[in-house]
Amino acid sequence: MNNSNWLLFILPVGLLFFGCTDFLPSASAEELSRNGRPNILFAIADDWSYGHAGEYGCSWVETPNFDRLAEGGILFGNAYTPNAKCAPSRAIILTGRYSWQLEEAANHWCYFPPKYGGYVERLAEEGYFAGFTGKGWGPGIAKDRQLTGKPYQKRKLKAIATGITSNDYASNFADFLEDAPEDQPWAFWYGAFEPHRGYEFKSGVRLGKALTDIDRVPGYWPDNDTSRHDMLDYAIEVEHFDTHLGRMIDLLKQSGQLENTLIVATSDHGMPFPRVKGQAYDHSNHVPMAIHWPKGIASPGRVDDRFVNFTDLAPTFLEAAGIEEASPTMQLISGQSLFDVFSQTDRGIPRDHVLIGKERHDIGRPNDWGYPIRGVRMGDWLYIRNYESDRWPSGNPETGYLNCDGGPIKTDILNLRRTGGDEKYWNLCFGKSPGEELYDLHADPDCLNNLADSTEWEEQKNELSHRMKSELTKQGDPRMFGKGEVFDNYPYAGESHRDFHRRYMDGEKLRAGWVNPTDFEKDRRAD
Repeated sequence: MNNSNWLLFILPVGLLFFGCTDFLPSASAEELSRNGRPNILFAIADDWSYGHAGEYGCSWVETPNFDRLAEGGILFGNAYTPNAKCAPSRAIILTGRYSWQLEEAANHWCYFPPKYGGYVERLAEEGYFAGFTGKGWGPGIAKDRQLTGKPYQKRKLKAIATGITSNDYASNFADFLEDAPEDQPWAFWYGAFEPHRGYEFKSGVRLGKALTDIDRVPGYWPDNDTSRHDMLDYAIEVEHFDTHLGRMIDLLKQSGQLENTLIVATSDHGMPFPRVKGQAYDHSNHVPMAIHWPKGIASPGRVDDRFVNFTDLAPTFLEAAGIEEASPTMQLISGQSLFDVFSQTDRGIPRDHVLIGKERHDIGRPNDWGYPIRGVRMGDWLYIRNYESDRWPSGNPETGYLNCDGGPIKTDILNLRRTGGDEKYWNLCFGKSPGEELYDLHADPDCLNNLADSTEWEEQKNELSHRMKSELTKQGDPRMFGKGEVFDNYPYAGESHRDFHRRYMDGEKLRAGWVNPTDFEKDRRAD
C-alpha cells in the first residue's frame, strides 16, 4: 500500500471528521508536487440532489461522513453540473470541458469520442495507479479505454433494501489499496449506483424513518403519502452511499494514507424524480459538494457560495498532481482549477455564474431527437432557453416520457391526469415548455413562476440571454452557429436504442427498463 506521501484533498460525501490544524493555507501546485503528489479519491453518487445532507440542514437524510468532510474542509453552496444526465455529466468531470464541446459525449447513450482524454487517463500517463468501483462513465461505449481506471468489482454484500446493489464498494476499495504500488500515488473513482432507481417502496419507513420527517415536498409534486414514501426511500440510498464513503475514509486512516489523499464527494446531478433529473431547473443541475484537504485548504470548516461547476474538477486534480494540462488527448480544458477557492487567493477567475444545458438524453422521441436547452444561473436568477419548445421536455407521451425514470411519484402524477384529477403537476413535470423561462430563485426555488414574459423583468432576461450566448459563442457551441442538429444526428451506442419511436409505434415489442410497465404505454391524450 502507498503510505509514503503526506497530502490530502477531499470533497465530502461521506467521511469522518478530521481535527487537523497544520494547514498550509497557500500551498501552491509546485509545493504540493515537490513534497509528494497527493492520492485522489473521487466519490460520486448517482442522482443525489443538492441540499439533501445534514450539513445543508436536511432533517430527513443522514450523511454523517459527508458532514464531517465539510466540517474539516469546504462545503460548496453553489456547485453545478452543466448537464443533468449521467453520461454527459461524467464526461464533463473527466475532460474539464462543457458537454456542448464534446461532440457525441454531449448525449446520453453515446460513443465516447476517442479525441477527448480524461483526467484519470492523464494521471495514469504521469505515474498514477488508477482504479474504480461501481459506476464509472456511462451509459455508453468507450471502446478500448479505461476512462475511470481499472475496475474493482469483485466484493459483494447483502443490501439492506432491494434496489440497492450488492457491490461492496468499500471492500473493493480495500482491494485497490492492496494492489497500489508503494512508490506511486493513486487515483480512485468511487461511483455508487445509489440513489439511482429503482427503490424498495416504503423501505424508508421500514428502516426507521417517518413520513413526518420530511419538512417540505417540492411544489411540483403532490404532497401526499406516496410522494413522502418515495422521498424517504431515496434517502435510504443516499445514506448507503455515505456509509461506504465513511468506510473508505476509515481504511485510509488505518493505513496512514489519509493525510496524503485528496477526496471529492459529490453527485452527477439531481434526484431521479419528475422535473429534476434530466431537466434544467435549479434542482436538476445544483449538486452537493464538499472538499477536504488538510494540507491544501485555508480556513477549513467554511462554506463557499461562489459558483463552481464540473468543468473545474479535472484541472483541479491535474494541478494538485503538478501536471500540465496539454497532452495529445487532453487539452483546451474550459474549467478553472479550484486552487483559488482552496487558498482564498484571487486568480482573477469570475465565479459569479454557471452555464447549463442539454442535448439528447434518453430515447423515445421521433427521429431520435433530443430536447436542446442552454441556460445560465447567476445570482438568484435562472434563465433557460428551450430551442425546440414544440417537443416534449421529458420525452414523448406515447412512449412513456422516457427522460423521466419510473417511480411512485411519476405514476401518481400520470394517474391523476388520466383519471381527470389535478393536472397542475402533469403540466409542470411532463407538459411542454415555452421558448424562454426566467426564475427568481430567492422567491421561487422550485421554479414554478416563469417571469420570462413579464415586462418588469425583461431587462434582466435580456442581460442573462446576452451573457449566455456570448460565452457559448466563445466556447464554440454548435447551437450558437445554427448547427445544433448535429447532436440529434449522432448515433446511439447500441442498435436497440436507435429509431426507438418509429419501431415502437409500428408495433415492435420494445421496453425501457428504467420506467414502470404501467407508465410505458400510449398516452395520446397528451398530444
